[in-house]
Amino acid sequence: MTSEIPDTLDHAIARSQGLDTLLRDLSDRAVVQVPGAVACSVTVRRADRLMTLAGSAGLPSGLDLRQYENDSGPCVDAAETESPRYAPDLATETRWPAYTEYALATGVRCVLALPLAVEGETGAALNLYGVEPDSLAEGREAARTFAERAADAVNEALRLERQQASAADVRTALLSRSVIDQAVGMLMARERIDAHRALERLRRASQHRNVKLRDLCGELVARASGGAARGGDSGGRQ
Repeated sequence: MTSEIPDTLDHAIARSQGLDTLLRDLSDRAVVQVPGAVACSVTVRRADRLMTLAGSAGLPSGLDLRQYENDSGPCVDAAETESPRYAPDLATETRWPAYTEYALATGVRCVLALPLAVEGETGAALNLYGVEPDSLAEGREAARTFAERAADAVNEALRLERQQASAADVRTALLSRSVIDQAVGMLMARERIDAHRALERLRRASQHRNVKLRDLCGELVARASGGAARGGDSGGRQ
């Protein structure tokens, strides 16, 4: 079963439509491919706090949140120390008393938390849950291999996300520059002033009205073109 993990994760990222979709797919796959696992979640630190970005079907509600609230639990330790945490039997576990009491109440008896080496994040972990004592012992090696491949897939998804965000930022900047240039040109022609003075007038007007320069210029261009266009699309009709 372990030999199938690389191909299935590669297929998952190829089909995914973003990081959230990929993580949900990974958490479901972990339950299928790691012996003894009945539920899985992915913990990642965002905005200086740990949060669960995805959970498999069957994950008890609040299981991870209770760890984050107390800053104590196997997935918190794994994410922050970058070392695996295994609790073979929560009924005899003493490291996280508040968490273990809650987890046992949900029916969870065994937990394996593995750190994920995610670029640009200060802490991440793959968390696996079993309902029998030591039920994840047999699957620890499969889980370790899965976590390594999952980290690779998550890093690739993050890289693609950053590329898409960068491309979107460039498009937005180009459209903003286009509509500002059009508004400057209109003001130059109407007031018979140079580009520098026209831009300064527009900036003062945007500050006075407390609106973004781009939005103010968009209004001017749209008004001049009968409201039919904004941004770069209106350039050919001036």
